[in-house]
Amino acid sequence: MALNNNNRPVFLDLTRIHLPVTAVLSIAHRLAGVLLFLFIPLSIYLLQRSLRDAQGFQSVVATLGHPGWRALLIMLIWAFAHHLFAGLRFLLLDIEVGVDRDRSRHSAWLVIIAGIAMTLFASVCLV
Repeated sequence: MALNNNNRPVFLDLTRIHLPVTAVLSIAHRLAGVLLFLFIPLSIYLLQRSLRDAQGFQSVVATLGHPGWRALLIMLIWAFAHHLFAGLRFLLLDIEVGVDRDRSRHSAWLVIIAGIAMTLFASVCLV
């Protein structure tokens, strides 16, 4: 068994660790997927309630008109857009399109910008 006699301090200050943009994109892709998965029951409930009758539809529209619900809806739109674009990027990486470092960074920034742009467009359409 090898002994580690290294007395160097372990750097665990997570606020000062700078991850590359590709790592941030990968983590955000996973978080967006978890967020979308967790909100499936609420989405199904709201869809079922809105399809029941006209009064149910009006109550869902009124509920989603509240600023808190609207913020949640915008967050879910970002999660969907980001997860979609990042997933397409990862599929392209699987077939070795854009695997070199510069193109990978460029595509990561493109995914982040596209997700934000789609979210802004959808939030403007919601108003």
